Amino acid sequence: MSPKSRRTVITSVREFENFFQGWLVRQEHYLDELRSNLRTSDHSSDEEHLRDLIGRVLAHYQQYYEEKSRISNHDVSLVFSPPWFSSFERSFFWIAGFKPVLTFRIVGSSIGDMSEEQVERMERLKAETKADERVLDNELARIQESVAAPPIVEIARRGGNPLVDGEYDEMESVIETLRTQMEVVVANADMLRTRTAEKVVEILTPVQNLRFLAAVTELQLKIRMCGWQLDAQIGR
Repeated sequence: MSPKSRRTVITSVREFENFFQGWLVRQEHYLDELRSNLRTSDHSSDEEHLRDLIGRVLAHYQQYYEEKSRISNHDVSLVFSPPWFSSFERSFFWIAGFKPVLTFRIVGSSIGDMSEEQVERMERLKAETKADERVLDNELARIQESVAAPPIVEIARRGGNPLVDGEYDEMESVIETLRTQMEVVVANADMLRTRTAEKVVEILTPVQNLRFLAAVTELQLKIRMCGWQLDAQIGR
């Protein structure tokens, strides 16, 4: 990476970290709004308001993925080990983010009044999501295995010897191809995450969605708080 490219990445990281801090503040505000609406005794007369809130919360998460996509395009390695997350948060990661199937565990723990039809639809969606995860797992494994293939291994075997006869250009081409492939996998994983959440929201009623989205947000904020506390204790 050239010095200019490195400076660009550093600037992008700082910009994303600033965005993310503001995003987290807004996330806490949305959690307060979700909780406030859940405390309301009668939701039936204000379903339009609930749908508006649900839409705004989903748009909030979509904004995160859009910003994440921009920084991934600068340096995809950053989103696999992002410095704006604690090591504890990163331990939950699957392809640069939470595993989509985790959504169904949250549904199971926060929604206890689904109809039989809702349960059946949720199970079908869960099976589809697991299948899509396996496809992405296989694609990521294929990319990782390609790193061990020529010409990378052959060049690596030469140790610190300088690259000759166009090998530098060849190496750069291989690395750029791998980078592009990783960007595609991350984009597809994020698409699966958002698509899964949107389909879950379609299955649930507005009031159930309030409980679901509140549970998602509470879990994320709790993991974040625990993560930074752990990092502080070990001096990171």
